[in-house]
Amino acid sequence: MYDVQKWTSGLWRLVKRYREPVVVQTLRSAAAATVAYVIALRLSPEPAPLTAPLTALLVVQVTFFATLTNGIRRVNSVVAGVLVAIAFSVLVGLTWWSLALLIVASLAVGHLVRVDEYVAEVAISAMLVLGVTTVGFTAWARIVETLIGAVVGTACNLLLPPPVWVDEAGRSIEDLARRVRQLMLRMGEEAADRIPWQQAAARLHEARRLDHDIVRVDAALRQAEDSLRLNPRVKEGLLHRVVLRTGLDTLEICTVVLRVLARSFTDLAKARGSEELFPSRIGETVEQLLSEIADAVVSFAVLVTTDLSENAESAESRLTAELHTAAGTRDRLAELLKEEIRKDWANWQLMGAVLTEATRIIDELNTEHRTRRLLEELDRVSQEQRAKLPRMTRLRERLGVQEELWNRAGFGERSR
Repeated sequence: MYDVQKWTSGLWRLVKRYREPVVVQTLRSAAAATVAYVIALRLSPEPAPLTAPLTALLVVQVTFFATLTNGIRRVNSVVAGVLVAIAFSVLVGLTWWSLALLIVASLAVGHLVRVDEYVAEVAISAMLVLGVTTVGFTAWARIVETLIGAVVGTACNLLLPPPVWVDEAGRSIEDLARRVRQLMLRMGEEAADRIPWQQAAARLHEARRLDHDIVRVDAALRQAEDSLRLNPRVKEGLLHRVVLRTGLDTLEICTVVLRVLARSFTDLAKARGSEELFPSRIGETVEQLLSEIADAVVSFAVLVTTDLSENAESAESRLTAELHTAAGTRDRLAELLKEEIRKDWANWQLMGAVLTEATRIIDELNTEHRTRRLLEELDRVSQEQRAKLPRMTRLRERLGVQEELWNRAGFGERSR
């Protein structure tokens, strides 16, 4: 009784999370595989046509774009494997050496027909078909089942549109920005202290580890970009992709500059030895500056991941105000460094580098810089689309789609 209640409770929690992409994808995959099996029972001569649900399960990927491309490649791989098996059954049959030749030939054919990640599927299909007695009968049954699975998987995406992974990618971008903020705050707190260079080097290693976080965020963003392609739920897929991609590019540049800043802190700690990392007034100003820049990094991530129709203006206003405040602190730090260098020329290159690196991050987060990069990226993508689909592009331009996208992105008369 307890197990039944526990199972029911777990199922109810799953139902309550029905909007989450993972839950949606799980239910879609199960539905597609079941439908494919039911249809294959009627159309395939095999008593247990499991190839159909297996194909549907593999074809129904996380995005509609991937479903189309994977469906075509999977069907090609299975058909190629079946044809190779038929040829081998006629010529040599199944022996240990013919099996080795079959695998080599199947993998070679898989590369020739360009099925990409389904190269192994060619060899698997060939071995399964060659391992039975009635080769011709089973071969055609396997082809039919594969076609059923591919068609059902594609139709499932039309009737049950795949989830959009933009929110997941947005959360990944915001998490990256918060990790950058935490590291900046720790570096700022240590700026006015006497810290051993090993402690500063530890911050440098933390900054280097942010590269791994960027790789994970990039993977989530690529999944989101694919989910926007050919998805009937999304009307402005191109704009969303460009906004998220340019936002991640900016954060990646900021993490690179932060790593350089941590390197400057480490070198400065080695050079100053037992002294404070910065003189007292300068250290306090550096701490304040890094704190303000850290807040701006998070605000930038929120702006990038905020839906274009909701709270975008308020997020942009907050970011602009924070950058303005940081720029003022940066100017005050420049004056303090100028006074310090006049009194003591030691380590002036490293102190000046700190100012330069902070300025670079502020410039990267600037809203005008972001607008310019968005315009450049939109122009680049538009040119690529014109080159690939000239007729469709001319039709879209006649309907004014491009102008509408630019206006929704905030590039209307106000930006000109």
